[in-house]
Amino acid sequence: MSAQTLLLDWLKSRLAPDAFAWLEEKAALLATGAPEKTVSIAFSTSLRYSGKAPLGLGSADLQTAAAAIPGWNPSDWTCDQAARIFLLTCLPADAASARIMDRLYETADVGEALALQKALAVLPNPDGHMARAREAIRSNIKAVFEAIALRNPYPAALFDEVGWNQMVVKTFFVESPVNEITGIDRRVNPPLARMLSDLAHERWAAGRAFSPQLWRCVGPCADDRGLEDLKKVLSLDAPAEKRAAVLALASCPNPRAALILQAEPALAAAARAGSLTWENI
Repeated sequence: MSAQTLLLDWLKSRLAPDAFAWLEEKAALLATGAPEKTVSIAFSTSLRYSGKAPLGLGSADLQTAAAAIPGWNPSDWTCDQAARIFLLTCLPADAASARIMDRLYETADVGEALALQKALAVLPNPDGHMARAREAIRSNIKAVFEAIALRNPYPAALFDEVGWNQMVVKTFFVESPVNEITGIDRRVNPPLARMLSDLAHERWAAGRAFSPQLWRCVGPCADDRGLEDLKKVLSLDAPAEKRAAVLALASCPNPRAALILQAEPALAAAARAGSLTWENI
């Protein structure tokens, strides 16, 4: 099933009949290539008909979403976001629609901006929205940043290494849940590992805590300095950090990592058995 069909099905069971009829009417109008003003009004006023209640998808719905678009995770979507994004999927996939969407970004309030960023998970021609996606990772509004950075397959699929690394590092800075970045393990790379190692040193020097998930992005690409950092973490009296270091070392192909792991045989065995994972740190 397409994302558009799924969104319509989910909304049908959650909206009042008159609200759903309004949504279908506007969707049909937008699909014909409606003028910009019509699109803008429909996008803005859909909130009146949808409300802001959580979409509240179950596990089967989320599995269907991920099957439709790999990495798509609308678990935190609200009805207004789903309605607005559904309308956007009805626009013709052409340059005129891309220009209209670009202007929607320029006038969007925070609620609309969240929908526009989350929409990138399902819109056609995703390359055409790269500038706005990159703009969102620079946003000072945490919710807008998280709309692109968390539970969204767009960055992992389309960001270059520089953009991806900037996003991941900022996730640590603003203390968002790094484990909710789609593709976090697939996009690890040596420059990111070094950047995060530098961040760890800065936090240690300042006596400030940081998420142990940081080591998740260091382990697979750890150089000699990174391995020394992980060895240091193993010596700390901090259970979560120690478990993270073990997982990071277990993911490292450098033979030195296996030697360092010998200091924690029980945790290393748990990592190999799959009972110790990044999800239960």
